[in-house]
Amino acid sequence: MNVTYTGKHGDLPAEQQRKLDAKFAKLSKLLDRQSEDKQAHVTLSTERHLTNATLTVNYYDKQLVGLGSGSDLFAALGNAIEKVEDKLRDAREKWRDTKREPKDRTMAGTSSVEALMEVQRKETPAPPEETEEEESATKVFRIDHHERRKPMTLDEAMIAIDGREYVVYRDAEKECVSVLIRRKDGNFDLIES
Repeated sequence: MNVTYTGKHGDLPAEQQRKLDAKFAKLSKLLDRQSEDKQAHVTLSTERHLTNATLTVNYYDKQLVGLGSGSDLFAALGNAIEKVEDKLRDAREKWRDTKREPKDRTMAGTSSVEALMEVQRKETPAPPEETEEEESATKVFRIDHHERRKPMTLDEAMIAIDGREYVVYRDAEKECVSVLIRRKDGNFDLIES
């Protein structure tokens, strides 16, 4: 990585210079791995007993700037490098999250839950033919209606049960899971855990 300095700066001891070179090498790895001409521009300024460092790095036609300050040059540059590293990680995570595609191109329009169910259907073998005894056995259907819902009060659950036989919800007042069931006579049963 080519590092250019602007401003007055003194020479650092050999040990601190090695540490800075290692930090710049780490920063270089975080940058675009295909380009060979990685550039960093450091601007230094001094105010009384405080050293300020501004590190500017280009990442996909964007300038990432890290501002660091410290009692000496090494501390100021260390702070600036850390801030640029954090910004690089954030930019890479953002880019990585937006560029993901489904592995199977046929499921491009489906949601992740539907895609997972489709994959499970393909992987699971067909069940053997059921006998009459197994057909009469009670079956359990798992339904996940979690959908990041907020806790409800009993009145809100009464409104939400409209058209359903039951509602499972987290009670806002008691912080417990409750089930509101509509009975055949029109009344309701409330089960609290």
